[in-house]
Amino acid sequence: MRRLESPKPDINVTPLVDVVLVLLIIFMVVIPQMEAGATVNVPGAAHPDAKNDVQHPPITLSVTAAGNLYLEKRAVSRDELTALLRQGHAASPRSKLVLKGDRAVTYGLMRALFRECQSLGFPGVSLQVGDKSEGES
Repeated sequence: MRRLESPKPDINVTPLVDVVLVLLIIFMVVIPQMEAGATVNVPGAAHPDAKNDVQHPPITLSVTAAGNLYLEKRAVSRDELTALLRQGHAASPRSKLVLKGDRAVTYGLMRALFRECQSLGFPGVSLQVGDKSEGES
């Protein structure tokens, strides 16, 4: 009697590679969209603070180069800004506020917004900056 040979297992990794590449592309597209606030070109600092409070995420107020205001990702007018900030502070009183202003925004506008946010009672108001690059003064 003749013995039948059993088929040898062969692993095909092509579908796995396809799935991994698709996931990589999805993450490359989605991750930049998850950043809070509007996209602005923030000024650099030599030693930015990297502390994050996971339980009380900060509220982000962005100011674009044109002077447009965005609370998180929502465009707001200067008139409705105070009411929305009060609501955000009431909903999460331990959350800090991060001002994210484009480097082209005037100092006067950023200072006025900073003063207004401090008067609302946030436990901390900070300016978001990026890493200072070599050629930047």
